[in-house]
Amino acid sequence: MSSGYNEGGISVRARQVHRALASLQEELEAVDYYHQRADQSEDESLKAILLHNRDEEMEHAAMLLEWLRRDMPEFDAALKTFLFTTRPVTEVEAAGSGPGNRAETLGIGGMKQE
Repeated sequence: MSSGYNEGGISVRARQVHRALASLQEELEAVDYYHQRADQSEDESLKAILLHNRDEEMEHAAMLLEWLRRDMPEFDAALKTFLFTTRPVTEVEAAGSGPGNRAETLGIGGMKQE
């Protein structure tokens, strides 16, 4: 059975991040499965259960995303840049406020804007 690691001898921290990312992928896949099944269900009580299960998987995915945000400053910067904005997503990075622009997202200037 494969560990899923692309490189041998990775650090403990890298293994932890891998576990979180792999789990996030699994949770998102489960969200998709439940969503599709609920969409096709003609039985309203079954549909309600499937939607409940979908929403539980969303909660799990959000928890993993938050762990990743707290553990990886780069993830934190990307999420702060792209989430919960009203600007068109495709324009955010083009405007120079992407995660690569540390002066705006991580520096004192970014803190003044908050």
